[in-house]
Amino acid sequence: MSESNVLLVFGTRPEAIKMCPLVLELKKRGRMKATVCVTGQHREMLRQVLRTFCVLPDYDLQIMRPGQDLYDVTSRVLLGMREVLRAERPDAVLVHGDTSTAFAASLAAFYDHIPIGHVEAGLRTYDLSSPYPEEYNRQAIGLCARWHFAPTQAAREHLLREGKDPSHIYVTGNTGIDALQTTVRADYTHPELDWARGSRLLVITAHRRENLGQPMRAMFRALRRIVEDIPDVKAVYPIHLNPEVRRIADEELSGCASIHLIDPLPVEDFHNFLSRSYLILTDSGGIQEEAPALGKPVLVMRDTTERPEGVQAGTLKLTGTGEEAIYAACRTLLDDPQAYRRMAQAQNPYGDGTASRQIADILEGALAHGQ
Repeated sequence: MSESNVLLVFGTRPEAIKMCPLVLELKKRGRMKATVCVTGQHREMLRQVLRTFCVLPDYDLQIMRPGQDLYDVTSRVLLGMREVLRAERPDAVLVHGDTSTAFAASLAAFYDHIPIGHVEAGLRTYDLSSPYPEEYNRQAIGLCARWHFAPTQAAREHLLREGKDPSHIYVTGNTGIDALQTTVRADYTHPELDWARGSRLLVITAHRRENLGQPMRAMFRALRRIVEDIPDVKAVYPIHLNPEVRRIADEELSGCASIHLIDPLPVEDFHNFLSRSYLILTDSGGIQEEAPALGKPVLVMRDTTERPEGVQAGTLKLTGTGEEAIYAACRTLLDDPQAYRRMAQAQNPYGDGTASRQIADILEGALAHGQ
């Protein structure tokens, strides 16, 4: 029997973190060839992840341009994928989550009648403006995907309510949890962790498009007040490369001795920072899954989340983007040990670290039997 060619397409750092464990799992399989196409929607941050997991792309679309917008990203991925698909003629295309790369790659596969597997399927807010444009992207991918690899039962229920074929929906857990098994080390050290030793460390991420402007300023003001009001708290913010995020952070956080703004961390470093933190404040997506697996409470500085399972389980708390709400939620976890323990010890709803193996098993069987 000839091997099946599975093309995995991703372009951002978060996608790579969650897709590289699946690439490595597929490459172990004798009956499947794993071909990797990266788009370069993120460039340096993407390369860091690929190096960590020792994944060498077969194709790199190199779409990144200064000042690019959603029009540029979508059109360049779509046109670049036309050439890759015609060269490879894959039996299946796998995309992840909700990025513009995932949307455009799935649209290209749909145009060429190639079956699509959607990793991390079924996440929903049902608000097309939050997160933007990600909520549209993931719903659109769901329309043309054949296989839906849902991380949780709640994600599966979303897909069922939308009329997806139940026999093609699989609850696998999240591949991001698989990645932690590779990256977190007991012997890890870093100068920033040395700086924070003896303090309770807050790890911060903030970059969402819809939070740029006043919402982000309010977030940063709350964080500054926290570290200035509580002497044993320090914060590290690996700041996104977006120039607007950096400008706002510099204006609101510069000169605060208890907050260190640092360059984006390679995935191995970042996961180890999470594992050694006391509390995480974020507007990101994947961290909402990774941190609970490490026993770390997460305050989500957004008005909505496509990961409500974490809120229901008690590992996440939605704060919104208001300064007072963020400050109050953070103070509660820093001042009330019982409230902290409830979040830290809540059960992680996002899987047991076997998602990549489950997805590979499902794909292997489906492709072998023409499903």
